Amino acid sequence: MKILRLFAIIFLVINLTVASVAAAGFTDKDRALLIRLDERLNQVDKRFEQVDKRFEELRNDMNKRFEQVDKRFEQVDKRFEQVDKRFEQVNKHFEQVDKRFEEMNRHFEQMLDIMLGVVAAFASIVAVTIGFAIWDRRTMVRPFEDKTRKMDEEILKDRKKINELLEVLRKYANEDKKLAEILKSFALL
Repeated sequence: MKILRLFAIIFLVINLTVASVAAAGFTDKDRALLIRLDERLNQVDKRFEQVDKRFEELRNDMNKRFEQVDKRFEQVDKRFEQVDKRFEQVNKHFEQVDKRFEEMNRHFEQMLDIMLGVVAAFASIVAVTIGFAIWDRRTMVRPFEDKTRKMDEEILKDRKKINELLEVLRKYANEDKKLAEILKSFALL
């Protein structure tokens, strides 16, 4: 804003100077006014030089700040690279852990297979032992069963004979009273 106002004043002074020179020539007042105007223009040039210096300083300062920001970004990039390396190491560790788990799973499956084999072997031993015990019992009991069957058959034959003998004695007891009393005493009549 100040610069625009200054340019407007300079433009007005130049126009007045040109108009006065064209009208009458230079007077001392005009010369003094031109000298003051020249001094003012020199001051304006100095101010522009100062503004240029300030802009240059600002540019340099901004460039330095941008360089610092670039350095910080480079440091951040380095840190990200380090983090990436750490992630790669972590990934390697996870891969190693996965391999260990796979090995543990294989070992666990092998142990499970072994345990199943042991259980199956034990079950088969128990089954064979029970089967042998049952077979042994049957083979040992069969002769006794055969003997008891024979004895039962003999007892049955003997019963038939005894029943027939009792029948004969009862018939004979009808004729003999003494025999009838003996049979009654034993509750056979």
